[in-house]
Amino acid sequence: QVQLIESGGGLVQAGGSLRLSCAASGRAFSSYAMGWFRQAPGTEREFVAAISWGGGSTYYADSVKGRFTISRDNAKNTVHLQMNSLKPEDTAVYYCAAHRSWEATMLRDEYGYWGQGTQVTVSS
Repeated sequence: QVQLIESGGGLVQAGGSLRLSCAASGRAFSSYAMGWFRQAPGTEREFVAAISWGGGSTYYADSVKGRFTISRDNAKNTVHLQMNSLKPEDTAVYYCAAHRSWEATMLRDEYGYWGQGTQVTVSS
C-alpha cells in the first residue's frame, strides 16, 4: 500500500510556472511507476505525465509536452511535476497516482492509488 499527498497547487497567471509535489508513504516506493492526472469541472480525469520506477522513462500528454516535466526522487519518496508556460486550459485539479509496476503507463485504470488532488488555477 502507498499513500499519496499532493502539494504545490495555487493561482498563477498565464505564462507562469508551478511545481507540484507528491509525497508518498508506505513501502517500496521505488516499486511503483508514478503518474499525474488532472480533472477540470465537467470533464473526465485525463493523463498528464508518467514516470517509470527508476525515472528512465517518461511519457507526456501532447497538450503538455515541452512545457511540463515529471521527475522523481526515490530516496525522498517524492515525485514532482514542473509546469512552465501555463495556460488557462491547464486549470484543473491535479492528482498524483501510483501504479504497481516498474513500467509507466498512460492508462488511468492501471493506477491503483491516488492522492486527494491539488487545485491549479491559471488566470488569463
